[in-house]
Amino acid sequence: MYISSLENKKIKEYLKLKQKKYRDSYNEFIVEGEHLVLEALKSGALICCLVLESYEFDIDFPITFVTKDILLSLSDLTTFSPVVGICKKVSFESISKNKTLVLDGIQDPGNLGTIIRTSKAFGVDRILLSEDCVDLYNSKVIRATQGIIFHLPVVRCNILEEIKKLKDSGIVIYGTDVNNGVSLKDFKMNDNKSFCLIMGSEGSGVSSDVKKLVDFNIYIDMDEMVESLNVSIATSIILYEFTRR
Repeated sequence: MYISSLENKKIKEYLKLKQKKYRDSYNEFIVEGEHLVLEALKSGALICCLVLESYEFDIDFPITFVTKDILLSLSDLTTFSPVVGICKKVSFESISKNKTLVLDGIQDPGNLGTIIRTSKAFGVDRILLSEDCVDLYNSKVIRATQGIIFHLPVVRCNILEEIKKLKDSGIVIYGTDVNNGVSLKDFKMNDNKSFCLIMGSEGSGVSSDVKKLVDFNIYIDMDEMVESLNVSIATSIILYEFTRR
């Protein structure tokens, strides 16, 4: 199949996906680049594969060839990609709750994407996003995940309600607090290795209502000249240490 016009009905629908309200309405989103398209295919999320006319892309999926103008219109990249995928939002049939990461108010898409990728690396079962976090399907978030968005459950929800459910089920709720916490060097994980770790926003940290639900606070020892760490870096360090306990 070949499409050459930006006025094509399907292309006009796909262009709307650059806006959050249409991503939410259609439950679809755009990915750019061969790697992300192939990861989408692996997960069963790929709906349509758009490829630059005459470009060779080895994929076991029907290809729609399009013009460079169409791909440029769909793109958010500064560097042109000859392969674009249209995907359905990811759903997971069964989700373990033993190792949960809660993100409270994360605003930077690069941070969110990096945290998602790191979480998969260190065995997190699922991520819960507060309702004021940056859009999961923002193009910068998707690129920063490097395809892990298709392989790790990430759910936007009322995190207060979900944290309370975890507490009721016996999961320990961990937070970060340099003044009222235990150094990560001295921290001991509970015997069954289950946890819920809460990380706060770049500017404000964890919200006051969420802080009240924390069972145990930890902090990362640092040189006193360093006031704080980027939230994605701090999350990576803590999750790595959790895997070592």
